[in-house]
Amino acid sequence: MMKKQTTNYRIYTVEYALDVLEQFLDNTDELGMTELRKRLNLNKYTLGRLLATLASRSYIEVNNGTDCYRLGIRNLEMGQSAIKQMKLPRQARAVLESVVRDCNETTDVAIMRGSEIYCLDAVESSHPVRVVPRMGTMLPAHCTAAGKVLLANGSEADLQRYLSEDLRQLTMNTIIDRDQFRRLLSTIAAQDYALEDEELNLGVRSVAAPIRNYTGGVVGAVSVSGPIMRFNTARMYDELVPQVKRAAKEISLRLGYYHADTVQLSEG
Repeated sequence: MMKKQTTNYRIYTVEYALDVLEQFLDNTDELGMTELRKRLNLNKYTLGRLLATLASRSYIEVNNGTDCYRLGIRNLEMGQSAIKQMKLPRQARAVLESVVRDCNETTDVAIMRGSEIYCLDAVESSHPVRVVPRMGTMLPAHCTAAGKVLLANGSEADLQRYLSEDLRQLTMNTIIDRDQFRRLLSTIAAQDYALEDEELNLGVRSVAAPIRNYTGGVVGAVSVSGPIMRFNTARMYDELVPQVKRAAKEISLRLGYYHADTVQLSEG
């Protein structure tokens, strides 16, 4: 007996509702009814019912000041639940806490989503002046230590797609020359860590190393970030780079990655 095609089970009303939510995936904060109708090619009656249903479940809310729509709190709750169910942040949490106990600098684990990085989990420093992790925020990969580690260990096709767009300059230190950036990524891949020197935000530096799973593939990055006044060159190379590389190896081991020096690290 021939199996039914998966497409036979699609419910188009549900697809329309998901299309509404996905209009807010980029940096769009709010959208009005007219703009949503234009984007979705839906009539006012259908779109109105979809929005009312989503609003009743707190997936969409209305800004009474502008009469525009924005994502509701339920999306955040669902996102946090999804993150908790992912193996990577669950395995990384104890390691992040250990790193912060050792160096007292904000430490996080991030993954690549499209052309940007996404912070899955973080533990903050207790210093009054510290980096506050941007949980749930998408950040450009080329000007973050974690993003550079992930690009350096990704496929050539992914890198070509990333470099097909202009490298946005966020500070005077952001690398925007493609050839220079490629050379840097080759160095990062060889040394297995990356640095960020005020390339995303002035006054902030960071160190990152790749996290591997049981296949050896890079699935994320762990990074330590802090103010430039504490992240001098000597401390970054002598203390923070070794700490971040050890943390990345420990998380990798927990994800099933096998390598001789990783096993030795765990046993030591």
